[in-house]
Amino acid sequence: MAPAVPLCRAGPPRPRPWAARRGLALARLPARRLWRCWALLWGWLWDGLGLAAPWLRLARARRLPGPAGAAGAAAAAASSAASPARAPPLASPAAGSEPPLPAAAGEARPGPLEGRSGAVPGPGPNADGHVSPAPKAKEPLHERYRLHSLLGSGGFGRVYAGTCLADGAPVSAAGGGGGGGGGRDGRRAQPALPLGLQVAIKAVSRDGIRRWGELPDGTRAPLEIVLLDKVSNGFPGVIQLLEWFELPNGFLLVMEHPEPSQDLSRLLRAWGFLPEEMAWGLFRQVLQAVRHCTSCGVLHRDIKPQNILLHLASGEAKLLDFGCGTFLKDTVYTQFAGTLSYSPPEWIYLKRYHGEEATIWSLGILLYQMVCGKHPFRKGPNTIWDQLPFPARVSPGCQHLIRWCLSIRPSDRPALEDLLCHPWVQDIPRP
Repeated sequence: MAPAVPLCRAGPPRPRPWAARRGLALARLPARRLWRCWALLWGWLWDGLGLAAPWLRLARARRLPGPAGAAGAAAAAASSAASPARAPPLASPAAGSEPPLPAAAGEARPGPLEGRSGAVPGPGPNADGHVSPAPKAKEPLHERYRLHSLLGSGGFGRVYAGTCLADGAPVSAAGGGGGGGGGRDGRRAQPALPLGLQVAIKAVSRDGIRRWGELPDGTRAPLEIVLLDKVSNGFPGVIQLLEWFELPNGFLLVMEHPEPSQDLSRLLRAWGFLPEEMAWGLFRQVLQAVRHCTSCGVLHRDIKPQNILLHLASGEAKLLDFGCGTFLKDTVYTQFAGTLSYSPPEWIYLKRYHGEEATIWSLGILLYQMVCGKHPFRKGPNTIWDQLPFPARVSPGCQHLIRWCLSIRPSDRPALEDLLCHPWVQDIPRP
């Protein structure tokens, strides 16, 4: 009888073919590292053909200066022409919170409709007569500020705590130091920052900037700086831009950072919800800040608890993070930037919206989160919009205001001035 054929061969296993070993090694790589390997390989091959390597540029675009890179950014500022301007502090977004969506490529610059609306800034003062306060300093970053801990990071960049090392000399708007008059372009002098002032310094990679604009003096800058320059005229409800620096690899925005402070999302996580009287006071401040921004021709587009900074000692609320903002216009928007869960239904279903109506929608969600402690539509778009559940502690006036803001039809929502005149906003709620 013929001997049985063994199911496996004796002796050491034969080496795998090269293709199989390559596939096994690639399967063990994380997706991000595998993507970068292919990007580098294609970039190396295409360089020989004289073609651009877009994947390679994208792979490098997301590198932002980290804690160790902060010192490198300061050193780069010392060896390059640094240009500061005013910027607002950013509170770190809550862990696990939904990141804001970047603007689409179509919004890299204001389109023709925005240009015709007169919202695009040009040389000279802004439309509201505000002279840009953003100075342009010559001192390098490390001579003006000391960097501390990382406050937050994400798709918007990195934000660090800092301390001002100013010597008390005023900085002119044209970039010089000393003297009390305006700069060569006639702009007023920037008051000196006091020694020891706590600031927030936001680092943004140059490759990650999709939208640009012009300051009143004609300087080309990221749109976030341009928008902050328009609203940073001393209004207390908006974080003030103090300076900005242009570095070879990006920009640094120096913003005020009141201490002690905390963003609203962290307060809601700690408390669960806010008493209605406290929510009333904070909501009134947010309405005033939004009205100030619209009067300056700025649409924030990302109003949510993470972007509202609370000064714990005074109870003052400040609107921050204009990275998703744009110029305000009366015509329809067909590009969105912000947090998707705060976007209005007309954007979700029709991919278009108007600025004020979308802002009212996000304000309704914000007020609901304050008094109820949760997002009203976290369970998805199948939620019955006009049948929101409210705890018994929420007054009928507050419920009416929230339902009015969250009307499905944009034309049924109130205007911003209607909110300010609403009885619940005008009167302190009674327990």
